[in-house]
Amino acid sequence: MPNSQTTIRTASVIGAGAWGTTLARHLAQQGQMVHLWAHEPEVVYSISSTRENSLFLPGVALPENLIPTNSLNEAIHHVDVILLAAPSHVMRKIVQTLVPLLSSPVPVVIATKCIEEGSLKLMSQVLNEILPPPWTQGITVLTGPTFAAEVCQHKPATVLLAGQNPALTADLQAVFMSPSFRVYTGTDLIGAQLGGALKNVMAIAAGVVDGLGLGMNARAALITRGLTEIIRLGLALGGDLHTLYGLSGLGDLVLTCTGSLSRNHTVGLKLGQGQSLDAIQQDTKTIAEGVRTTRAAVDLATHLQVDMPIAQSVHAILFQGKSPQQVVTDLMTRAAKEEAVLSSARTIT
Repeated sequence: MPNSQTTIRTASVIGAGAWGTTLARHLAQQGQMVHLWAHEPEVVYSISSTRENSLFLPGVALPENLIPTNSLNEAIHHVDVILLAAPSHVMRKIVQTLVPLLSSPVPVVIATKCIEEGSLKLMSQVLNEILPPPWTQGITVLTGPTFAAEVCQHKPATVLLAGQNPALTADLQAVFMSPSFRVYTGTDLIGAQLGGALKNVMAIAAGVVDGLGLGMNARAALITRGLTEIIRLGLALGGDLHTLYGLSGLGDLVLTCTGSLSRNHTVGLKLGQGQSLDAIQQDTKTIAEGVRTTRAAVDLATHLQVDMPIAQSVHAILFQGKSPQQVVTDLMTRAAKEEAVLSSARTIT
């Protein structure tokens, strides 16, 4: 993997959901030739025939230098960077399929925010297990408070690009940066990924608060205490506190807990209004990563002995049939505590 001056003229984006398509469009508008891999043949047909991803990103025109494909081999052939934006539950399988097709190492950018169920690993850890060693040196993470629709409208957005090779992240920063898309760099892969994953869990909780009509006081408390839980688990895993207070932690948390465009907040809103998870999932074609992440986050917190009452409450609503009203009562009537200084992962109360 080159240490600096990585030449990036062509890119491959794996995953043609709303965010993957948005990033592919952004890179294409920056002058890159972009191959966008879609699992769904209808997405490839839609983009090829109408220059629009009518299934996941309707109404957004896609440039001619964005080339859709159903072939992973074609998608990564002679590209200078690979961006992974596939859903978490298929990421491992997709990367395993990619490995025999790989040749010379190129940077790999992770844009999926999740914790893998079962293994309880972050996406960079999954890739470290699967990719050949020369490839793992080029793993970076792109994350932060972004809604696809607003990025497509060129409204100002800021993101974090985290990686362990500063020269490489600087090169990629230049590739992604635009007047409306500001990119900061960092080195904390754990904090960057955990903040992006756990904010989805808290967004479901915030949606429940709004669905129950509990008011802005309750939502503010939820966001604040949710950040505390994110910091607890982040520190326990070795993440940096500053990262969790930054774009990938606090920034993304505020956006998804308050923004009407958040899929995870919408799931929580409908739960708070009395709909079942099954009914909600049957009524949408997009994936709210927070549902899967909730299960993984609670398992991980249990394994590390980290107290996360909000995450556990979301888990109880999603998977144990507990009513949102009862969950709120239980949270509000917990034993009285001091708001402790953030001194360690396991002493925050």
